[in-house]
Amino acid sequence: MAEKIRVLLADDEERFTHSLAKVLKNRNMEVLTARDGASALQLLSQSECDVVVLDLRMPGMDGLTAMAEIRKIKPLVPVILLSGHVDVESCTLACDGGAAEVLMKPCPIDTLATAIENACERKVIAEEMAARRP
Repeated sequence: MAEKIRVLLADDEERFTHSLAKVLKNRNMEVLTARDGASALQLLSQSECDVVVLDLRMPGMDGLTAMAEIRKIKPLVPVILLSGHVDVESCTLACDGGAAEVLMKPCPIDTLATAIENACERKVIAEEMAARRP
């Protein structure tokens, strides 16, 4: 991929967000960070992003609610959910809500980077297909 992938990362764990952003930047990705779902939505409304990575459990607006709002304003932007507390119900709700992936924390960085790259590729294809529709 020639251009950098633009990732919006939202997680309430500041140290985790900082270190993950640093690792993704080292993998030639542009990273914006937010501390919660509402901040992520605000950033997304002001910036172009290729992929959004959300923590499932955040204070205020959780990842599932944030994903539902993202679907309303940017329906083609893929959302990857991360959580240290994944259960069957959350996974079902995430998949039904259109999550590109649901990954457990701690997630190997190679797994997350590959999920981000794959989601970005699917977004490009979806945008091309949408552009062809009359």
